[in-house]
Amino acid sequence: MSADTSIRFFDAQFERQLHDAEPALNPFEQRALPWLHGRVLDLGCGLGNLALAAARRGCRVLALDGSRTAIEHLQRQAAAESLTLEARVADLRTHGPDGDFDAVACIGLLMFFDCPTAQARLRQLQAQLRPGGVAVVNVLVAGTTFLDMFDPAGHCLFARDELGGYFAGWEILDLRHETFPAPRGTLKAFDTVIARKPGGTGPRPPRA
Repeated sequence: MSADTSIRFFDAQFERQLHDAEPALNPFEQRALPWLHGRVLDLGCGLGNLALAAARRGCRVLALDGSRTAIEHLQRQAAAESLTLEARVADLRTHGPDGDFDAVACIGLLMFFDCPTAQARLRQLQAQLRPGGVAVVNVLVAGTTFLDMFDPAGHCLFARDELGGYFAGWEILDLRHETFPAPRGTLKAFDTVIARKPGGTGPRPPRA
């Protein structure tokens, strides 16, 4: 994540969220949760709502984010509940965790990198997913007009439908484009993919 502009933006946002209300899963996290199992990587975990929910379901979670505010909150909460959850501050432009995972969630992160870095990080998380594992990836795409959180010198709005192309040959479990209103009459446009890596068996589809 761009080390200054974006992290300052989210540190301030996380502070407000912690004081205003009990954090809850957003719609992307709600769709991701049923697919998380085994050893889970939450890359760009924010306040850790998804990481906590997965750990409470018995997953072994590694959660990484560039915001110290978010990670310190998550560490306190995980310790209070004695969860199998490790949370660390990391520069996610360059830091990659060791090992492999049964599920990887990367929600609302990659667009904060320049495009070559975003593409490289996406390939890396795909490589660290075990055969049959599930990736949940969500990005802002072209059409987004709310840009307050971006460092002008380092961000990447994916082309619409570009994200799905990175998962050619995978089993696509969910793929959708959504837009949401944002401040001052602007828009946020997202693409989200949930995909199973070839070569193994993973969780069954969630019940409706």
